[in-house]
Amino acid sequence: MEALKDGRGFQPSLAEVIFRNSQLCYPVVLLFAFIISAGIHSIVTSKTEEEVVAPTVKGPGGKPLPFTKRRREHHDTQAPFVHNGDVAKTVFQYLSAGLVLSFVANGAAIALRALSARGEKGEVGDWWCEEQRIVYVAGSAFFYVYVLITLFDWENSPNIVHFITWILGLGGELVVLLSFALIVTGSHYPNLGAHDSIPKLANGPDGWDLVDLSIGAVRILLITIMVFTYAALTTRKCIKEKQRYDEEASHSDSEESSPLLNGNHLNYQTGSNRCDDRRLPRTDSGFATGNGAGEAGCQQRDAEAAFYRPEKLPHKTWFEYCRGYSVFFPYLWPANSLKLQGIILVCFVLVVFQRVVNIAVPAQMGKVTDTLEPKDGVFTMPWAQVGLLVLYKLLQGPSGLLGSLRSILWIPVSQHTYRALTTAAFEHVHSLSLDFHLGKRTGEVLSALNKGASINQFLEQTTFQVVPMLVDLFIAIIFFYVKFGPMYALFVSVITFYYLYLTIRMAATRADQRRDMVNADREEEAVKNDSITSYETVKYFNAEKYEFARYRNAILSFQAAEAKVTWGMNHMNMCQSMVFMCGFLVIMMTCAYQVSQGTRTLGEFVSLMTYLGQLQGPLNFFGTFYRTVQQAMISGERLLELFKIQPSVIDGPEVVDLARCSGHLKWKNVGFSYDKRRPALHDLSFECKPGTTTAFVGESGGGKSTVFRLMFRYYNCQEGSIEMDGHDVKDLTIDSVRRFIGVVPQDTILFNETLMYNLKYANPTATEEDVYDACRAAAIHDRILSFPDGYATKVGERGLRLSGGEKQRVAIARTILKNPQIIMLDEATSALDGETEQKIQNKLISGNFGKDRTLLIIAHRLSTITHADQIIVLHAGTMVEKGTHEELLALGGRYASMWEKHCRAERAAEHALKATLKAQKLLSRANLSRDDDHSDDCDSMVSSGILRTGLKSPSVGSSTPDNESDTTSHRGTSSHSDDDSSASVSGSEGTLHDEASDDSHGEDNHNNTYQPRTATIQPIAGRRDNGQSLSASYASRSRLSSSYSLPPRVRAST
Repeated sequence: MEALKDGRGFQPSLAEVIFRNSQLCYPVVLLFAFIISAGIHSIVTSKTEEEVVAPTVKGPGGKPLPFTKRRREHHDTQAPFVHNGDVAKTVFQYLSAGLVLSFVANGAAIALRALSARGEKGEVGDWWCEEQRIVYVAGSAFFYVYVLITLFDWENSPNIVHFITWILGLGGELVVLLSFALIVTGSHYPNLGAHDSIPKLANGPDGWDLVDLSIGAVRILLITIMVFTYAALTTRKCIKEKQRYDEEASHSDSEESSPLLNGNHLNYQTGSNRCDDRRLPRTDSGFATGNGAGEAGCQQRDAEAAFYRPEKLPHKTWFEYCRGYSVFFPYLWPANSLKLQGIILVCFVLVVFQRVVNIAVPAQMGKVTDTLEPKDGVFTMPWAQVGLLVLYKLLQGPSGLLGSLRSILWIPVSQHTYRALTTAAFEHVHSLSLDFHLGKRTGEVLSALNKGASINQFLEQTTFQVVPMLVDLFIAIIFFYVKFGPMYALFVSVITFYYLYLTIRMAATRADQRRDMVNADREEEAVKNDSITSYETVKYFNAEKYEFARYRNAILSFQAAEAKVTWGMNHMNMCQSMVFMCGFLVIMMTCAYQVSQGTRTLGEFVSLMTYLGQLQGPLNFFGTFYRTVQQAMISGERLLELFKIQPSVIDGPEVVDLARCSGHLKWKNVGFSYDKRRPALHDLSFECKPGTTTAFVGESGGGKSTVFRLMFRYYNCQEGSIEMDGHDVKDLTIDSVRRFIGVVPQDTILFNETLMYNLKYANPTATEEDVYDACRAAAIHDRILSFPDGYATKVGERGLRLSGGEKQRVAIARTILKNPQIIMLDEATSALDGETEQKIQNKLISGNFGKDRTLLIIAHRLSTITHADQIIVLHAGTMVEKGTHEELLALGGRYASMWEKHCRAERAAEHALKATLKAQKLLSRANLSRDDDHSDDCDSMVSSGILRTGLKSPSVGSSTPDNESDTTSHRGTSSHSDDDSSASVSGSEGTLHDEASDDSHGEDNHNNTYQPRTATIQPIAGRRDNGQSLSASYASRSRLSSSYSLPPRVRAST
């Protein structure tokens, strides 16, 4: 080292140039090499360890969806050391620790040499090494400390990243050591003769130089040991893998391919409980990936895992996260708007100008300070310099002129991104198949849809805050190197690196806490949504206190998780401040010392402090932003997982649009199952010609609803084919198939809008007269007119302000407005009385609307399907009988048995009605009831479908008027017609229960036994029943029962 000092007045030799530059470049090159190789390694391992299956469909608007399925990595690729990994890892940790201590020894040698020089001559600063030496020792020490940390933190370490770093480090150390050896021995000077004035070392290297050479040699030895050890272990691992591969290849011909016979060699399907996509069954058209209901156990598990609530931080690399969130970019980039693209370009230019201003402000501050110093004892006012500083300050910062202008210009771009992302998510949810919607939790889905703002905020902050912040940090290091020298650049680099590392490391360790808080927040929203949606259920069971406690517990869980996150955030802020203040203190004291020694000016000190203050802003922002980004990414995970879910029924690449439809349906050997262990339909074949009616009967779970779901293409059949007008429905677009099908479900859901809105929903172009005609056909027009607001009446959430019968008739009218060629009625009149039901069916079947249309009916009340052209009896997913009503009765099979039970129940109902009338007469004659001329029949719009009817003196001879209006003069009939089949007709002292709703589905629980509507009375003094209503119902049931015909075997048995 003495040679460098003695030779400063001469042209430096090549060895000196190499020595100085290699010391400056050594830590910088190693750091960049480590970061780049770690990034490349992350990308490579994320591709090789997880086999990605590309989605088979596109997202909303034809935009790509992210990769959804990944295969677990095999057991032999977990780590480079399979058998002795822990021992090898410990060895490398000790060697790396020794490498760090070698640089500490270099620093101690420099300090001791400076102290010894002071002790010998008694003057401060008599000897000190060059700045390049400080950069080399301190920078390398901090770098290898980080490498040592990675050996503890990284699961698979050491790996190829460390190996590359050690190779480069070994080369650099050899260059530094050899060049230093040439310098201290004096052999780097050429032989210029005896009269040359170039100094040479008379006595060779001194003791301190020998110490430096020894430490450098030890360091080279440590790095060499690590390089060769890693190479030897990796070679041994490759040899063992090759031997195992050769053994497997030699036995592959003789062994079976069944996973159960492969010993420890597990394939993906058995080892990870998922299915290889290549083994999935394909449909006839070759494009559907499944039926949406979980074709097999493994495929069902994939579907279930697609929309989950993550409990822990997934072990993903930065590349995997970026690859996952890149799916949002097509929705956010304004590809169709040149105006918005121009605005984005202008915003980026403004960001560049902001970076220039950030550099100019501290430099200008130093100039102002220097100009304020007196020159020759005269003070002058630097107006130009101060004015320029004020201008820079006006332009600087996010609230400055440039930042404000950029924010204003970005408003339309931000609105576009939010609109595009939220609408895409909304459209994607609607595009998903029925299996998703049957299993979804509405509160969870709504919470995920609301995260579009988080993604938008995340992308905006990343673009205009994170990237500029990193640029600012990089420019700061260059600025300090050029303005103040390499030592200050080293100080800033170390502060920046370890500040960012500490922030990321501490935030990552607390990511699970933040995820717990997010999940608790979602749970609170879900509890609130479920409780409010189920308002009536809560009231039915007096469960208000339970719901209040449930919601209170959800809030407490969220607050407990929030407290942990807040504590961790404050702890991280304290650690960040400690790191920055330590670096700030070192830089400030060093510069202050140099100012006191006259090597720095006061202006340079002010400029340095100003730039450090600016540097603290980006660092503090990064700490805050990283938490914000983490929160946004955790919130966005839900939306991302929602985007990853693919519809199971999609249009194939060669589908065609069905322009016209006559309603000719043909099922050929159709098979389908929600679960492979239990088929829902098996070998089902039938044909429905245009203009015919087909009815499906059977016990619950027999496959009737599955037939409708397959017909409407909620699912694809797994076996056989379904044809519509001679075309396989898989070869037709889903939209065109559904366009010609009208469905009246058993449980009708209406929008919380007006009746006119709900009716026109099927056909927005329909006129009001078309709506009135459809409502008349559905026997609901006069009832709607009786409401105070008529067709402008709001129906309430899901239509709950209407009774069940009213909702079903609205659904029928809505289907009539759609004017479909194929009509599917799924217990569409189960909530109506027999007479109203008969009138509606007559209009649907015999009227103009039903002419030339194909009707498919699911019915539990057999009396409503006696007119059908064919009746199909389903049992356990198989068609056991088929024919007309008369043919099936003559067959004497399952349908005849169901009909027999149905007739017996009807006769029992007649006897019950007669007994009720007789009891009423006796009560009236005995004067046990009082006259009450007032009727308390409540409108269903007020009572939510629970009607109460005042009981009047009986009028046996009365009958129900043959019209569809619900007039007040015949309140008993109208209320029975509009009731949900479970109306409760009650007074203050007497109660009449209609049990039709329970008994109408009796065959679900009693071996296909149909239980018709029966009425029981509890005679309590003080009320008269409404004889008009009872006699009307009796007359209606008598006419219906008298039209039944029993087969000879059934009549003989009865």
